[in-house]
Amino acid sequence: MPSSKEYLNFILEQLSDLKDITYKPMMGEFLIYYRGKLVGGIYDDRLLVKPVRSAQPYLSQAEWSLPYEGAKEMLIVDNVDDKLYFDRII
Repeated sequence: MPSSKEYLNFILEQLSDLKDITYKPMMGEFLIYYRGKLVGGIYDDRLLVKPVRSAQPYLSQAEWSLPYEGAKEMLIVDNVDDKLYFDRII
Protein backbone atom coordinates (compact mmCIF):
# COMPACT_ATOMS: atom_id res chain seq x y z
CA MET A 1 0.00 0.00 0.00
CA PRO A 2 1.56 3.33 -0.98
CA SER A 3 1.93 6.03 1.64
CA SER A 4 -0.38 9.02 1.55
CA LYS A 5 0.68 12.57 0.83
CA GLU A 6 -1.31 13.59 3.93
CA TYR A 7 0.86 11.42 6.18
CA LEU A 8 3.99 12.80 4.51
CA ASN A 9 2.80 16.36 5.16
CA PHE A 10 2.05 15.49 8.80
CA ILE A 11 5.56 14.08 9.30
CA LEU A 12 7.15 17.05 7.52
CA GLU A 13 5.26 19.38 9.87
CA GLN A 14 6.54 17.39 12.85
CA LEU A 15 10.08 17.77 11.47
CA SER A 16 9.68 21.48 10.64
CA ASP A 17 11.90 22.64 13.53
CA LEU A 18 14.83 20.83 11.93
CA LYS A 19 16.52 22.67 9.10
CA ASP A 20 17.46 20.96 5.84
CA ILE A 21 14.77 18.24 5.84
CA THR A 22 13.95 17.09 2.33
CA TYR A 23 12.15 14.13 0.83
CA LYS A 24 12.03 12.22 -2.41
CA PRO A 25 9.13 10.13 -3.65
CA MET A 26 10.18 6.58 -4.42
CA MET A 27 7.79 3.94 -5.79
CA GLY A 28 4.76 5.12 -3.79
CA GLU A 29 6.76 5.79 -0.63
CA PHE A 30 8.90 8.73 0.55
CA LEU A 31 12.58 8.83 1.50
CA ILE A 32 13.48 11.38 4.20
CA TYR A 33 16.81 13.22 4.15
CA TYR A 34 18.42 15.41 6.79
CA ARG A 35 21.24 17.66 5.62
CA GLY A 36 21.45 15.61 2.45
CA LYS A 37 21.79 12.23 4.20
CA LEU A 38 19.16 9.53 4.09
CA VAL A 39 17.78 9.09 7.63
CA GLY A 40 14.64 7.09 7.00
CA GLY A 41 11.43 7.04 5.11
CA ILE A 42 7.70 6.72 5.12
CA TYR A 43 6.59 3.22 4.19
CA ASP A 44 2.93 2.14 4.34
CA ASP A 45 2.14 5.32 6.30
CA ARG A 46 4.72 4.46 8.96
CA LEU A 47 7.84 6.48 9.74
CA LEU A 48 10.91 4.25 9.82
CA VAL A 49 14.41 5.50 10.60
CA LYS A 50 17.80 3.98 10.05
CA PRO A 51 19.25 2.46 13.23
CA VAL A 52 22.04 5.02 13.56
CA ARG A 53 23.89 5.34 16.84
CA SER A 54 22.31 8.70 17.73
CA ALA A 55 18.74 7.36 17.35
CA GLN A 56 19.15 4.03 19.14
CA PRO A 57 19.06 5.34 22.74
CA TYR A 58 15.73 7.08 22.06
CA LEU A 59 14.31 4.12 20.18
CA SER A 60 15.63 1.31 22.35
CA GLN A 61 12.11 -0.09 22.79
CA ALA A 62 11.09 0.46 19.17
CA GLU A 63 10.02 -2.36 16.93
CA TRP A 64 12.12 -3.28 13.93
CA SER A 65 10.49 -3.62 10.54
CA LEU A 66 11.40 -4.13 6.92
CA PRO A 67 10.40 -1.15 4.80
CA TYR A 68 10.10 -3.48 1.81
CA GLU A 69 11.15 -7.00 0.85
CA GLY A 70 14.91 -7.36 0.65
CA ALA A 71 15.71 -4.18 2.61
CA LYS A 72 17.55 -3.87 5.89
CA GLU A 73 15.45 -3.57 9.00
CA MET A 74 14.67 -0.11 10.29
CA LEU A 75 13.21 1.27 13.53
CA ILE A 76 9.53 2.19 13.63
CA VAL A 77 8.89 5.63 15.13
CA ASP A 78 5.61 5.26 16.99
CA ASN A 79 5.70 8.57 18.87
CA VAL A 80 5.02 10.75 15.83
CA ASP A 81 2.62 13.04 17.70
CA ASP A 82 5.45 14.42 19.89
CA LYS A 83 7.12 17.10 17.78
CA LEU A 84 10.03 17.57 20.22
CA TYR A 85 10.81 13.86 20.01
CA PHE A 86 12.09 14.24 16.44
CA ASP A 87 14.94 16.55 17.42
CA ARG A 88 16.53 13.63 19.24
CA ILE A 89 16.07 10.81 16.76
CA ILE A 90 16.92 12.43 13.42
